Amino acid sequence: MIAIKNMNIGFALTGSFCTFERAIKQIEYFVSMGANVLPIMSYNSFKTDTRFGDAEHFIRRIESITGNRVISTLVDAEPIGPKDMTDLLIILPCSGNTLAKLALGIYDTPVTLAVKSHLRNQKPVLIGVSSNDSLSASAKNIGALLNYKHYYFIPMRQDDPVKKPFSVVCDFERAYESAECALERKQIEPIIF
Repeated sequence: MIAIKNMNIGFALTGSFCTFERAIKQIEYFVSMGANVLPIMSYNSFKTDTRFGDAEHFIRRIESITGNRVISTLVDAEPIGPKDMTDLLIILPCSGNTLAKLALGIYDTPVTLAVKSHLRNQKPVLIGVSSNDSLSASAKNIGALLNYKHYYFIPMRQDDPVKKPFSVVCDFERAYESAECALERKQIEPIIF
């Protein structure tokens, strides 16, 4: 496996607010393993206060952990590729909205533009799905991205098949292992467990 120590990892959060705590634990882990983590947040995740926490609280924590300012604008996201700022870009959590935009080539948020900019260098993008419509409206977008070059997925599963039969969430604990595989241009298996 490729060592992540000293690598520049873009780590993007999108609007699955209920999973932010798990995502932040992964940011901490990547930092503890020696990665330089460049945090990126979608407009909604950067500005929206929810029952899961205030946006400013999450921003302060992420910036404290990484030692880097959160990228939260298109202007700040655009140089990622031209300046070759990232070796790997992780979207964790990746909402259904972001899945759709990436599948259709829509780059109108800091996260999607960061992906577009990062991909100009043909480097891997790792997606950690977290969406209540993954097995309905978002399923076609997951399928499309599985077939696009440079996209990889963290293993995922239904999180509550009885109460939320279309909802899928990735296994946050496998983010690091999935990142190692993506850096080797391999999809970790199984994708669905």
